[in-house]
Amino acid sequence: MSTSFTPAEARRAVDLLASPSLIRLVTEIDDNGAIAPRRLAGTLPDLSAHQLRSASDTARAHGLVRVAPGAGLELTDAGTELADLYDALARWARRHSVPAAVCEFSGRVRHVLGLLAPSLTPENADRPGPLVDVRRISVEGEVELVRARTLLIQWLAGNPQVVGAEPVRAAERSGHTPARTPPCRAGG
Repeated sequence: MSTSFTPAEARRAVDLLASPSLIRLVTEIDDNGAIAPRRLAGTLPDLSAHQLRSASDTARAHGLVRVAPGAGLELTDAGTELADLYDALARWARRHSVPAAVCEFSGRVRHVLGLLAPSLTPENADRPGPLVDVRRISVEGEVELVRARTLLIQWLAGNPQVVGAEPVRAAERSGHTPARTPPCRAGG
């Protein structure tokens, strides 16, 4: 696919999509349906009030969720497609034990987005990022990663509001790992 982005556009888009609280919000709504705003804290108790507010504000601002009268926050078509993208990235990572054999969902998604980010720019458009921190994967695994890259590019091309987004604040990228979920680790 020939679509590519400037390094700044690629970084902004990946930073936004890799926000742990955004991943949690989008996948929770995808898995369980609309969430009433007053129920967000109970539904996602591992996220702080600030993280919840930031994730829902970011998701609304970028057209990923909307407030449905009587139902609460629900995914838009773009949000549903993003949830599907997150699932595809996590599936690839799980299949190849990336970044580790045991890892929570958002950690897998964030890692694969990090691998793919460099390939979104013209100078690296022919390949995913270097796989130096990934155990050797098969040729089939590399082909699957290229497919995941294609899905990411297609989603970004269809959602230009994310590519032009303002950078996510450092606090949003801090990699907050839910207390109930063990961090990514080798082995186990």
